[in-house]
Amino acid sequence: MGDSLQKAFLGIIALGLSCIAIELVPVARHAAYWNRCLDSTLGWINEASDLHGWGDKAKQALAVGVCNGAVYEPKLKTDKTRSKP
Repeated sequence: MGDSLQKAFLGIIALGLSCIAIELVPVARHAAYWNRCLDSTLGWINEASDLHGWGDKAKQALAVGVCNGAVYEPKLKTDKTRSKP
């Protein structure tokens, strides 16, 4: 009786772990997509001549905003573009 109960518990644990693993697949795919977006956006920001004066943290913050969808304007507003009338 005890041996069959132990096998049942192990079966339930295995089923639960497999369900958790299946649920994590979309999260892992989304994280991989977001990391690719962050890397490519940081590469683009580092190549932009207007942003050479920015610090690394500011560039990373901008890249996070772009990948999260928080940046809506197609043209970046830098100090040079803000001072123009």
